[in-house]
Parts: sequence; C-alpha cells; structure tokens
Amino acid sequence: MPPPKRKEAILFHMAELNIVLVEPEIPQNTGNIARTCAATGARLHLVEPMGFRVDDKKLKRAGLDYWYLLDITYYSSLTDFFERNKGGTFYYFSTKAKHVYSDITYPDGAYLVFGKETKGLPEWLLHENPDTTVRIPMIDEARSLNLSNSVAIGVYEALRQWGFPACKQRGELREFSW
Repeated sequence: MPPPKRKEAILFHMAELNIVLVEPEIPQNTGNIARTCAATGARLHLVEPMGFRVDDKKLKRAGLDYWYLLDITYYSSLTDFFERNKGGTFYYFSTKAKHVYSDITYPDGAYLVFGKETKGLPEWLLHENPDTTVRIPMIDEARSLNLSNSVAIGVYEALRQWGFPACKQRGELREFSW
C-alpha cells in the first residue's frame, strides 16, 4: 500500500502546530526540522531569504523519506509571513528572552518562531513581543543550542501539553511482545 498523501494524513490531526524558520542558513538543520514537522504533523513555514536552495541534497537527505508528510509554506519576507498569518498566536524563541518556554501554555494553532542560526530573530521583533518571547534554559557559557534541537524541544513541549494528539504513543518490539 502506498504511503498516504499529506492531505489524507492531516485529516486525523486534532490540533495544529506551526513551526516558523526565519531566514534559515544551514540546509541540514532545516532538513532535520522538516523531518520533525513531518513526524509530528506540525506545519513548516520558511521565511526567505534562505542560505540554501530548497532542492539542496543536504536538506533532502536530512529529511529522508518523510517529505510526502510535510505541509510546507514559503514566504518572501517576514512582512509577507505576518501579512498572510494575521491573527495568529506567535511565540518567539530566543536566548535573549525573559520567559522560559515550558512556562507558556501553547494554544491550538500556535506559531513557534525561530531565527537564523547566526543571529536569531531581529531584536525589534523580540522587543515588541516581550510576553511571548521565550528561551530554553542553558548555562551562561553556552551561546545557544542547535536550531533543530531547539525546534524539537519547542514542538514536543506544545505536543506534551496537548496530550500528543494523533501521535502514536506506544511502540512495538520486532522480535518480542510487550
């Protein structure tokens, strides 16, 4: 039986989670994030300019065979993104934030927004949104976590809060039974 098409797969999702990458620079990170989105049913939003082409082999290799599950939208700029997603609830992940990501209650339809690997999100955006800018705690000496790791942390916190809708929560052994 062929794998389900994305439109068919999305029908069973009860909650919507949106992951936004603003000007991503490293194709392997974006590929890993795409795979996380595909495996969890999260929608991926890519804001240009990007540091690679979407057909980059490194990007596709990191996402492996999950591309058919991916719901992805492209934007020409941050302005374009906000114009096309008016009324959204946005959470900005940054090392500069005052709030911890796990202290937030993420609503259905939330947008988790992440900046480029070298600079993060624009400071004007963070300054305008202090109550919805969040950080992942780490030691002072660490500059930041890898972007794909940060996205995974954010995605799974939101899904944990929602009870992991539409996600398989029990695995099976190949050679034995539980």
